[in-house]
Amino acid sequence: MNMPPGSMSTSNSSSSGYHGMNRKMMMHTSFYLGKDAIILFSGWPEQRLGMYVLALFFVFLMALAVEVLSISPDVKTGTNPIVGGAMQAAIYGLKMALAYMVMLSIMSFNVGVFIVAVIGHAFGSFLVKSRALATANKAAAAGSSAAGVAAKV
Repeated sequence: MNMPPGSMSTSNSSSSGYHGMNRKMMMHTSFYLGKDAIILFSGWPEQRLGMYVLALFFVFLMALAVEVLSISPDVKTGTNPIVGGAMQAAIYGLKMALAYMVMLSIMSFNVGVFIVAVIGHAFGSFLVKSRALATANKAAAAGSSAAGVAAKV
C-alpha cells in the first residue's frame, strides 16, 4: 500500500485488520496550514471555514483559561481545610483537563491551532501578570501614603 509521507490510511483490505471499513483517515505528522483539520473530535470542524474559526476561538479560550486558572484563589481564614483543599484540587483538575485538551488540539499539527494556542497562553499570562502588578502597585501606594502620613505626625 503506497502512502504519502506523513499520512496513515485505512482501507477495506484484510491485511490492515479493518474488515468492512471503507473510509480513509489521514493524520499529519508535520505542521501544515489549512482549514481541513480534525481538532479534538472526529469530524470537527467539518472542513468548513466558519467551524474552523470557531474551533480556533475555542482553543484560544482554553489556553487563556489555563493561564487564568494557574493562580489559585486564596483560601479564606477559618475555612474548613477539607473544603478548601477540595476547592483547590477541583480548580487544579479543571486547569489540567484544559491544558491536556490544548495539547491534544496542538497535536493536530495545524499551524493555525498552534498559533492560536500560543497567543491564548500569552494573553492569559499577560492578564494574570498585569493584574498581579496592579495589585502590588496598589499595595505599595497604600503603604507609602501611610508612611508619609506617619512621618508628618
